[in-house]
Amino acid sequence: MGLLASAGLAAADVVKIGVLAPVSGPQAADGQEMVNGAQLAVDELNAAGGVAGHTFELVVGDVVDGAADKVTTAAERLLGDRDMGAIMTGYASGSNFEIELMAEMEMVYIVSANSGQTEDIISPDPAAFPTVWSMTPSYSGYNTGIVPVIEGLADEGSLRLPNRKVALIASDNPYSKGIADGMVEAFESAGWEVVTNDLVPFGEINDWRGFLGTVRDAEPAVIINTDYVSSNAALFVSQFNENPTNSLVFIQYAPSVPEFIELTKEQSSGIVYNLLGGILNTPTNPRAAEVIAKYRDAYGGEPGTYGAALYEQVHIYATALGKVGDPAERIAIGEAIGASSTQTAMGMVSFDPETHLAVQSNEGIPLQFYQIQDGEHALFYPPVYATDAFVEPRWMK
Repeated sequence: MGLLASAGLAAADVVKIGVLAPVSGPQAADGQEMVNGAQLAVDELNAAGGVAGHTFELVVGDVVDGAADKVTTAAERLLGDRDMGAIMTGYASGSNFEIELMAEMEMVYIVSANSGQTEDIISPDPAAFPTVWSMTPSYSGYNTGIVPVIEGLADEGSLRLPNRKVALIASDNPYSKGIADGMVEAFESAGWEVVTNDLVPFGEINDWRGFLGTVRDAEPAVIINTDYVSSNAALFVSQFNENPTNSLVFIQYAPSVPEFIELTKEQSSGIVYNLLGGILNTPTNPRAAEVIAKYRDAYGGEPGTYGAALYEQVHIYATALGKVGDPAERIAIGEAIGASSTQTAMGMVSFDPETHLAVQSNEGIPLQFYQIQDGEHALFYPPVYATDAFVEPRWMK
């Protein structure tokens, strides 16, 4: 397969870039973001005359709901294309199992989610994955970062905590459950009481009232939902607002998706979330404003996390291709990606050679905490990048 793919690429003036994305199914909003971002970069590169004598064409593989059979079918279709130079995704599956397929076929693969799963696959033998790289850093920050931020807000007087109780709910997939489990450990280690830690099936959720009933009985200071599907999160906010408790509400990832604010409108004002690899739109990172403006001009609205991420992923690949010259030399291109350091809309992206994850730090990819404030995303942490102050939610007494 490798020889056939190389022969095809050597003869082609057009290099295909594949995108694995959930363009139908419950995460379709994310999938469309991925396709939009990658297409924007491809159009931009082609308008500039291409790279190393080649122009680009985008090919989409729909993973639908991320089930293993659908991801495998979409990945194999892209991998079977002789002119495929690289494949991009925000996320394709919950476990990132497709990384093994990419490495086996020596395909350049850049991913922007499920860092724990990426690390588990790659770290035992990094040399076996020279073409696979993650734009997001270790998710350990998701597990541990929330407790000091909440306690810091309380210490400075910005947040009045009625107690030290926390209630959590997750959906049954590696991303959501893994982060929730890490948070439970972090809260308990800090002396908090976990009053409930529920799990719901992954997929469309039609009713959160059972969990919220338990929450109203326990009256925790903090409520956490790590289900990342924006429509599910929007329903959660709506049903919480039916009878809100004196609690800070944190929702993993979903509030960053433009669809979430469209669905929740003023009801979500006060909700907190965080991001690793989110758009870092601050005066110290003008690249973010540049990418946002280009995306808005092309599609009429601002990008979410994956719109910007896939745009940057294509450009990182194109830069590496420019250094190597031949799109058939995918291992060399992968190695050039691994050695690169790139200012992106998310911060400075460089890669840890032991895990192939982006490096997390305030100088690299920081853990960012946001609050929805009147339909806007207010970045309040870390202080070095903060553009707004945290505001205690209106429902808290």
